[in-house]
Amino acid sequence: MVEYGQGVGQATGAGGAVGGGGGSQDLTAGAAAFVQNGIDTLSTMPPEQLLLLVVVVFLGLVFLRKAL
Repeated sequence: MVEYGQGVGQATGAGGAVGGGGGSQDLTAGAAAFVQNGIDTLSTMPPEQLLLLVVVVFLGLVFLRKAL
């Protein structure tokens, strides 16, 4: 974006869209990045850590069921 005069605004975070049209795009991009980072993290875990994660999630669900 430097060629459009947005270099300083983009680098410092000082720039931004004027009006209300750009917020939903940022939210969608953030949600997509959140999901993609989660998939990347899970795909790089060793099998032992994945098994531990499954056990912890299962025990957490059992705990919640008992609590409710």
